[in-house]
Amino acid sequence: MAEHHTGPLETGASMDYPEHEKTYNLFLHLIKYGTMFCVTLLIAMAAAFFTAAGFFSSLFLLIVLNIVGFFILR
Repeated sequence: MAEHHTGPLETGASMDYPEHEKTYNLFLHLIKYGTMFCVTLLIAMAAAFFTAAGFFSSLFLLIVLNIVGFFILR
């Protein structure tokens, strides 16, 4: 059943703010690098499908763009 609280909501359990900030920063890093990987994958797929680059050239392009993107976003 639902608990009945009297008083303000802030009087509940204390929050672990350092852990909350650590989790939020991890989430931001995952979103940032995940988006970078998706963009570089789309660029490499476009190079593979719409040019005469081929699979291995596009794979090389994907790897290079991810390395460059990693150093730019760091």
